[in-house]
Amino acid sequence: MRDLCAELKALSPSQNPGEFQYDYVAEGRLTRLVGMTLEAEGLRTSLGQTCQIINQSGVEVEAEVVGFNGQKVYLMPITHFSGVEPGARVRPMTKTTQIPVGNELLGRVVNGLGKPIDGLGAVRSKDKLALLAEAINPLSRSPIQEPMDVGIRAINALLTVGRGQRLGLFAGSGVGKSVLLGMMTRFTDADVVVVGLIGERGREVKEFIDHSLGEEGLKRSVVVASPADEAPLMRLRASELCCRIAEYYRDQGKNVLLLMDSLTRYAQAQREVSLAVGEPPATKGYPPSVFAKLPQLVERAGNGEPGGGSITAFYTVLTEGDDLQDPVADSARAILDGHIVLSRRLAEEGIYPAIDVEASISRAMPNIVSPEQLQKMQAFKRLLAIYQENKDLINIGAYRPGSNPEVDLAIDRAPHLRQFVCQGMNEAVSYPAACSILDAVLSTNQQNASQAGAQAQQDMAS
Repeated sequence: MRDLCAELKALSPSQNPGEFQYDYVAEGRLTRLVGMTLEAEGLRTSLGQTCQIINQSGVEVEAEVVGFNGQKVYLMPITHFSGVEPGARVRPMTKTTQIPVGNELLGRVVNGLGKPIDGLGAVRSKDKLALLAEAINPLSRSPIQEPMDVGIRAINALLTVGRGQRLGLFAGSGVGKSVLLGMMTRFTDADVVVVGLIGERGREVKEFIDHSLGEEGLKRSVVVASPADEAPLMRLRASELCCRIAEYYRDQGKNVLLLMDSLTRYAQAQREVSLAVGEPPATKGYPPSVFAKLPQLVERAGNGEPGGGSITAFYTVLTEGDDLQDPVADSARAILDGHIVLSRRLAEEGIYPAIDVEASISRAMPNIVSPEQLQKMQAFKRLLAIYQENKDLINIGAYRPGSNPEVDLAIDRAPHLRQFVCQGMNEAVSYPAACSILDAVLSTNQQNASQAGAQAQQDMAS
């Protein structure tokens, strides 16, 4: 007994002579496993803490505390949990998780735990980042005052994005969300790009990095990937890690572009966790906690304090069956600063990116562009709406030219409106060039329109 006490004193000496403090870690035992929910007893821990599940065979699995009921503690695995045995030891992890950050992280691909998965070895950086951070007081944030160039003609001119703005990219499957995100990563004037691939197919992760992002785009980017086959907690951690990395670079005074694909997969992961611990479903199978978590994640983006950096965020929202009234889509549209809708009809007509200009809006645009630019955007939308309303009459030849001057103008400008939205995957259009081309599209004089368009193309090339 004396030898044991001497050993404990040697391990945990106190600052005061004659006194000793010991750090006790209360371990529990695994008593039940149902689906992906683990139950443990005898464990003293707190919500959100990471624990280790240790088998007698030496298998170790990381899990997170997601709830409790009396003396029972509910955990969910962060990594794959094959080989877990009844009665396994459950030990709280007291060490705070930190990940390396800095310039060394640029060009790397990591998982939800911040561990590299690109085969390039460990990220060797002296700067470490804790995953928990305090939210910025909304009254301390800088207002959105200047536009951000994303390199997409239709977005720059018609749906102008401000630094620190948060927008949703709403679309069904196979309409071109990933391609549009890849274009923005390559063409934007942001200092750093943080990309979160949450809940996507593993094949898409590889293709996005190799084709959509490309070598040049990857050099100034950090990619956090958590494919669909990973545990829901890993997908949640990957989403939060994206925001935390973006916050780090913002605090360094950099302008960050955060792209998360997708917000819907984040909500689905939270739904899996909540339903597993017994939370009742509310809206179409989504528990209330899902709609509480969404604004907590989204509000972390935005401008920092005056003189600091910014996080301009795009969150893709997968609309099931192209239904824009989906619960997640409806909630996201209410908490974001605008939304860009990709239309399957336009994609089927061969228009890429398939941006539905009429259904899209940037709420910050009136504060960051001139009144003249705002009037041109409204004129473009009005002409497009007039043409769409009369499209059937025009196609069957029931409309007589001269009956309505506005319809005649819409018919005359329709090919130019359509061409304005189209843009090649490798074609970058700056903000000034996009505004010049918009002037040409709205011009009623063909000669002036041609000259303005040619001048805009020269400006783009230079």
